[in-house]
Amino acid sequence: MVRNVKKTNFIALVAALIIALGSLVIGATSASAAPVPDNPPSKARLAKEVRKKLVMLPYYGVFDNLAYSIDGGTVTLLGQVVRPSTRSDAARSVARIPGVTRVVNNIEVLPLSSFDDSIRVRTLRALQRSGGLYRYFLGANPSLHIVVNRGHVTLTGVVDSNLDRQLAYMTARQVPGTFSVTNQLLLEGEGRAY
Repeated sequence: MVRNVKKTNFIALVAALIIALGSLVIGATSASAAPVPDNPPSKARLAKEVRKKLVMLPYYGVFDNLAYSIDGGTVTLLGQVVRPSTRSDAARSVARIPGVTRVVNNIEVLPLSSFDDSIRVRTLRALQRSGGLYRYFLGANPSLHIVVNRGHVTLTGVVDSNLDRQLAYMTARQVPGTFSVTNQLLLEGEGRAY
């Protein structure tokens, strides 16, 4: 009698396994046979996600300039940064966005230079003291960026008026030690990749 119970339990176990495996195979077959919608994210949504990832970088600051372009699933990163870690963090962060298939990292790491560092600080202080430009440096993500490369200053970002754009340019030109100033500031509403 014990032998019959064991035999019955064994047969029930085998039957349960066969049923379970059969339903798994049928479920997997029907799931793989169903068409998978291919919904690549829109360029606008992808651009919004890339911008969000870049401004959330831990060491992205007023002395860095990041931009990007999008072609299908390929995101090309551009700009200049002071820290090498910001460059690698940007590429790693953007690569994790759904819909991004490839990241081309063309971000330039600016050379270490105490001369450039002193120009950065003097330019920032001069701009913060000039007119109402201090408001562009408030918050975690300033809208005006100062890029210094071997004594050459480039102003990037977005300002509210043409007057602010000209004031920033004239103020930066008066900073001692600066070889040249390039004004790439845009007015609010003018297109910018980032």
